[in-house]
Amino acid sequence: MRIAVTGAAHWHLDLFLPALLEEGDVVAVHDPDPAAARRIAEGLGARAATDVGTLLDDAAPDFVLALGAHDEMAATARTLIEHGTPFAMEKPCGLDAAQVHDIADRARDAGVFAAVPFVWRQSELLAVMRERFADADPPYLSFRWIAGPPTRYRDSGCDWMLDPARAGGGCTINLGVHFIDLARVLFGDDVQVSSATMSNAAYGLPIEDYSLVTLRSGGRVFVGEVGYLMPGPHSNFDMRFSIKARDHYVIATSPTDVEIVAPDGSREHVTAHTTNVAHYPVFVRDALRRVRAGEPPLASLTDMAAVMDLTRDAYALAGPLPVRPRTPQEGTR
Repeated sequence: MRIAVTGAAHWHLDLFLPALLEEGDVVAVHDPDPAAARRIAEGLGARAATDVGTLLDDAAPDFVLALGAHDEMAATARTLIEHGTPFAMEKPCGLDAAQVHDIADRARDAGVFAAVPFVWRQSELLAVMRERFADADPPYLSFRWIAGPPTRYRDSGCDWMLDPARAGGGCTINLGVHFIDLARVLFGDDVQVSSATMSNAAYGLPIEDYSLVTLRSGGRVFVGEVGYLMPGPHSNFDMRFSIKARDHYVIATSPTDVEIVAPDGSREHVTAHTTNVAHYPVFVRDALRRVRAGEPPLASLTDMAAVMDLTRDAYALAGPLPVRPRTPQEGTR
């Protein structure tokens, strides 16, 4: 399978790349920054391009992993759909709900495979839960997932993540969408945003560095808490996932451990990957298998559009950020 990557300077490339190289040949790399495109392409022995249409015409890939800045994603998706090229696009696939609904409708009407890596759908944590109870059983779920500081985006050359005009927002649109999607998986389509609180107090940037969103479906409640607050390298998290289901209580406090409290109070520890990082290879292999088999994606642009509707509602409820953004001279502390 001939594979291409667009927007390859995105910091998530390394999460996808090993599985892509196992599954096929990466023949072309795109990035609007010529130096980044050449650097990444040379490392892979692939051709480089700064225009998505040119890359598709010259390399004729069988599948594209579409990364890149959020404000460029919708245009990239339209080009991929016009070419009829199967692709997977990193969330959020656009700046707002209107953009994502547009490309979702285009992909559906054209019959183009368009997957979104909502990797918690394929997580070992969800598998552990489903071994013990049905999706309809949990009345209460709380997911706290605090990632590293926003300075990591500058360190990786992705400064655009700190500009709401290019990123669409901060940790809510980048991290929180995973849990909004998971709420839809477990609760069904009848999900509403009950409350939302966001702040940029930690770093004083134009994007939120902390977000707490409560989702409801009838009496069922899902709490998603995310932030850019944890010092340390990429993929280190302050996390606690708590799920009440029937007579069981499930707790995850590390990327590899799940504790299950039984009705009699006894505790069982299960080794399982609980965060997103370990599941990107699973997503890649599954998406490519589905392309080869002619099957639809597990999560599509239509799912992303529904998540973006809820994300829009969360931002509206949260209101303006409370802290004046710092000037470039002030930087981040």
